[in-house]
Amino acid sequence: MESNIKRIVLTGGPCAGKTTALVRIIEHFSSRGFKVFTVPEVPTLYSQGGWNYLTKNRQLYYEGERAILETQLALEDSFMRLAQTCTKPTLIVCDRGTMDISAYMTPEMWDDITARAGTDSASLRSRYDAVLHLVSAADGAEQYYTTANNATRYEQMNEEGLRIARELDKKVIKAWSAHPHLRVINNHEDFDKKLNRVIREIANVLELPQNIEEERKYIVELTGDIPEAINSDITQTYLVAEPGCEVRLRRRSWGSKVVNVHTTKKKISPTEELVTERQVSNNLYQSMLQQADPYRHTIRKQRKSFIWKGQFFELDTFLEPVSNLMILETKGTSEADSIVFPPFLKIKEDITGNTAFYNYNIALKK
Repeated sequence: MESNIKRIVLTGGPCAGKTTALVRIIEHFSSRGFKVFTVPEVPTLYSQGGWNYLTKNRQLYYEGERAILETQLALEDSFMRLAQTCTKPTLIVCDRGTMDISAYMTPEMWDDITARAGTDSASLRSRYDAVLHLVSAADGAEQYYTTANNATRYEQMNEEGLRIARELDKKVIKAWSAHPHLRVINNHEDFDKKLNRVIREIANVLELPQNIEEERKYIVELTGDIPEAINSDITQTYLVAEPGCEVRLRRRSWGSKVVNVHTTKKKISPTEELVTERQVSNNLYQSMLQQADPYRHTIRKQRKSFIWKGQFFELDTFLEPVSNLMILETKGTSEADSIVFPPFLKIKEDITGNTAFYNYNIALKK
């Protein structure tokens, strides 16, 4: 993908605020010298055209989903060609992306229609530089849930509709879970905070300097089962870097799916940092391991990612170089009292801002 063109997906469950976020994105980045293209939401085009994904005609359903995927690919490719003619840095924002389509069908049907399109899930995820998932208002912000802005929405304003919306939210996150730059944007009492987090995440993708923001972190104890968690294994190695710079090589696996990401964090002032991320092949990953920092251990941990009351959490259980350590993290929530903690976790200590518990310092050889 051309370095001066970034393609991102703006996705989420029903009534997540995508329409408003798109307006804010266009205004914000256009005023900062970027050309912004937006790819329209393809399933809505077909629904407005008369196709209904609740149809009992299985052949009609199949052909509709196949058409949606083919149209999505064609539209995105067309906008990419437009972007290639631009002389200034360009941002392509897709109102939903190809992997969203998989949330509405069986894995078998998805494998079939992607094969017919000459592609697969891994190739589809790699089309995008980042995926931003806005959590549905149906989960944790029910008072803001409405169907008024989308007449073709099937998840209506009742308990069953809210349940379906929450379910779809989690299915869409799962579909994108193996993307190296998936960011889940929590619900907030103040919707502006949700939109500001979207702007911040896109600015990171565009490699613009950002104010350093602390993530809320807690040492916890798991006291029950986590419903519908996405499980992954993480191996994290720090590489030799210049002073004031942190370079990390991370391998994350979900069963047979493996993604390697090279991340560089560089402080450019006491309050600002520049973060760059890139996905690397298995061969390059193995080669880069030779640059491992000799003063730091490799970190191994298991991660459970889940949504609870509209907030996205990551629960890391450390295996090496420490054990008996479980850290809960949530992003984009600045105030501790605004977090709704799940009942299956016991909060032992707030470690937000405590540098001893930064992964970089946990890895340090004593």
